[in-house]
Amino acid sequence: MVERQPIVEMRGIHKSFGAVRALQGVDLLLDDNEVLGLVGDNAAGKSTLMKVLSGAYLPDKGDILVNNKVVDIKTPQDSRNLGIEMVYQDYMLADNLDVTSNVFLGHEAVRWKFGPIQILNKTSMDRETRALLDRLKIDISSVRLKVENLSGGQRQTVAIGRATAFEARVIIMDEPTAALSVAAIDKVLDLIKQLKEEGASIIIISHRLEDIYRVGDRVVIMRHGRMVGDRKVEGDIHSFREELVAYMVGARDDFSRIEESEED
Repeated sequence: MVERQPIVEMRGIHKSFGAVRALQGVDLLLDDNEVLGLVGDNAAGKSTLMKVLSGAYLPDKGDILVNNKVVDIKTPQDSRNLGIEMVYQDYMLADNLDVTSNVFLGHEAVRWKFGPIQILNKTSMDRETRALLDRLKIDISSVRLKVENLSGGQRQTVAIGRATAFEARVIIMDEPTAALSVAAIDKVLDLIKQLKEEGASIIIISHRLEDIYRVGDRVVIMRHGRMVGDRKVEGDIHSFREELVAYMVGARDDFSRIEESEED
């Protein structure tokens, strides 16, 4: 039996917003070079769990381990410093800037600096952006195009490309194929496969179970802030879909219900 090698481990994660217990003792493992699907109905806790991992939310309780070491993630920058990037559903791109400026936003290459005055090395950034798009087979004619002029599929691939540009080892994608055309979905899924081939570990939050089936190695199912299932992606698509829906609606549950005490 091959020993699992988790790159990320989340243990007993709790998160509440007032009286709403969004996460109730969630454990999650992401293996090295794995594509992990994270599924569940609305308000299951999927995005909240990933926002804890990406530093957008602080957990009330629980530990996060990266490469088997407990880490302290308090901000998105802490997460990035550990090689974890999150691609949000709304892409978080600056529409009025071009592709290069979006890729290098916060990582600008400076040619010359004197006090608060600096001149950016636009030529170098354009060249590196073009190389990134070519490597990832992202079809955009010019890196000088403004993002507002790109299609939804192109915007998604730019957001994913930006997440991979600075040595990210773990990439979290929140609904990466939502509201995209069939052709654009295929391109995004091909990009996910390529990132795995290059050694990345990827977590995909998605309501599109067929996308998880096409690119995932394993899938975790959440319901009402708890993990209720963890299984490999295998079998035919129909039985796969039926089994996941059974977990999501409560007909199946691999884990005993958590009885939370009122004590801290």
